[in-house]
Amino acid sequence: MSLENLKIALPDYAKDIRLNLGSLATDPSLSNEQRAGTFVASAIASRNATVTDAIIAEFGGQLSPDALTAARAAAAIMAMNNVYYRFTHLVGGDYPNMPAKLRMNVMARSDVDKATFELWSLAVSAINGCGMCMESHEHAVRQHGLTAEQVQTAVRIAAVVHAVAATLDAEDPSTRGWPPDYRVSMTGLASAATQTSRQPALPAGKRRDHQRTDRPVA
Repeated sequence: MSLENLKIALPDYAKDIRLNLGSLATDPSLSNEQRAGTFVASAIASRNATVTDAIIAEFGGQLSPDALTAARAAAAIMAMNNVYYRFTHLVGGDYPNMPAKLRMNVMARSDVDKATFELWSLAVSAINGCGMCMESHEHAVRQHGLTAEQVQTAVRIAAVVHAVAATLDAEDPSTRGWPPDYRVSMTGLASAATQTSRQPALPAGKRRDHQRTDRPVA
């Protein structure tokens, strides 16, 4: 699975999303680490395992093992923080002044520089829709020297990755134009490269016991 496979899988009505995905993959306003980690964290936040697998396959190699873990950590911690702080911001009252009593140590101890982790957290917060978190992380990255253009690029990546996930969630992969080497489950629990034409022939009257008889033939 790769970024190209995702682009092929997108239907024609999502052509804009496909083109945006391709251009953002090489956007020069972010460093390779910043851009790759934003893609990874945004994919995890978008909650489509097929998209996440493809994005990690495409961009994971551009990150060190520690940086890839940090991108995953940004998505994980923001999945918690965005819910909690969205609640305190929207409900108000006593809640914003109460201690959160939630562990958030990874935010101060990630394996990438502070500005990069904050940028990834901002992208995830944009997907999860926490206004308070977006304001906080935007302020932090600007204080660390990132430009408005760099912030915008990160949010553009988040928006497009989320749109890819939303589009593919609505599509039945069995009727889409996936490459013939891939059979993709939209649950993300199974995606296997199968090429039945390359399997060795069996004697007449025999069949492989593990094959489903109702499997479509490519």
